[in-house]
Amino acid sequence: IRIILLAVFGVFLINPCLCVFGHQGARVVVSRSFADFTPQASFDIKKCDVHRLEEGPPLKAELTREQGLQYYRIMQTVRRMELKADQLYKQKIIRGFCHLYDGQEACAAGIEAAINPSDHLITAYRAHGYTYTRGVSVKEILAELTGRKGGVAKGKGGSMHMYAPRFYGGNGIVGAQVPLGAGIALACQYQGNDQVCVTLYGDGAANQGQLFESFNMAALWKLPCIFICENNQYGMGTSMERASASTDYYKRGDFVPGIRVDGMDVLCVREATKFAADHCRSGKGPIIMELQTYRYHGHSMSDPGVSYRTREEIQEVRSKSDPISMLKERMLSNNMASIEEFKEIDVAIRKEVEDAAQFATSDPEPPLEELCNHIFHNNPPLEVRGTNPWVTLKSVS
Repeated sequence: IRIILLAVFGVFLINPCLCVFGHQGARVVVSRSFADFTPQASFDIKKCDVHRLEEGPPLKAELTREQGLQYYRIMQTVRRMELKADQLYKQKIIRGFCHLYDGQEACAAGIEAAINPSDHLITAYRAHGYTYTRGVSVKEILAELTGRKGGVAKGKGGSMHMYAPRFYGGNGIVGAQVPLGAGIALACQYQGNDQVCVTLYGDGAANQGQLFESFNMAALWKLPCIFICENNQYGMGTSMERASASTDYYKRGDFVPGIRVDGMDVLCVREATKFAADHCRSGKGPIIMELQTYRYHGHSMSDPGVSYRTREEIQEVRSKSDPISMLKERMLSNNMASIEEFKEIDVAIRKEVEDAAQFATSDPEPPLEELCNHIFHNNPPLEVRGTNPWVTLKSVS
C-alpha cells in the first residue's frame, strides 16, 4: 500500500491532473485540488491622470482566481486568433483590409469585465477583439475574415464589419463611429434603461472634427457615453507626436471630464471603466478615457510596421508590458494558479483556433443569389428603373 501511495503521489506532483490507477479491480482516483491556491488577492495599480475630476479610479484592484483565469482565456484567445488571421492573410486566404489587435487585448478584456452585457459598444476597424468579447465565436470571426457563409456577417462584411447584439461593429471610416455612439447613448437616455454606450476610437481619429461635435452634444444633453481613445501610439504610420499638437487625449473634451489609464494592465482598465460607467449612470453625462496601449502588428496587414518604429521598440514593449504576461506573472507570484494550468488553457485555445481556421477555410462562400440579401430590415424602397444593376435580385432579410 505504501508503494502504491508513493507512486500515486509522485505522479501527481509531476502532472497534477486527474490520475486513475487500477489494482486488482480497485481504482485509486486522485482529483485536482485547488484548496492550496489563493482564491483572491488585492493588487496595487497605476494611478490614473484625471481632468476636471476631483478624484479618479481606485489605486487597488481586487482579483479572484476565477476572474484572473477568465481574463487570461479571453486575452490569450484574442491573441491566438489574431496570429492565425495574420497567417491566413499571408497565405492569401484572407484578402482585403485586415487590422489586427494583438498587444491591445487588456483594453477589450478590461472594458468588457466592467460593463454589463446589456450595455452597448461600438468601435473602429480594429474590431476582432471586441467582436469576440461581445459573444461571437472564433469560428464565426475567422469565417467572416475568409468570406464564408458561416461568418458572423454571412461572409459579406469582412474584417471591419462584424456585428452582434448591442455591438454595432467595426466602422471603416475614421472617426465615423463616434457620433453613432453618441446617438446610441441618446437612445439609452431616451429609453431610461440605465444603459451606457462605450464608444471607441484611436489616436489617429482623435483629430477628427466629428469627435468634437459629438463631445459637445453629449455634454449638452448629459448623454451616458464613455468615449474611449485607444492610444496605441501610432495613427497608421505616423507617431502621435507628429500628428497631434496635444497628445493629452483625455483632456481633448475640454469641458468633458477625462482619465488617462494604463491600457496594458487589464485591472487598470477594468477599474477605470467601472469608474466611468458609474459616472455616466449617475446622470453626470459623458466621460473620456484614454487607454495607453500598443499594437504589435502594423496599422493593417499591408503595413510591415517597422518603417516608422524599430523592432527593438516593439520587442521592449513585449518584454516589459505585455498584458497577458503581466496578468500571468501576477497570478503565479501570488499562488493563484499553476504553470500547468496556464499550459492546459493554452493548449485548449490553440485547438479552438485551429478548429476555427479549418472551418474558415472549408466552409463554402455565399452564392451570388444571396448578394442582395440582408440589405433592408423591412421592405426595400421603391424601385427606380435603370438605377440598380442588381434589380433582378431580391432582398431577403
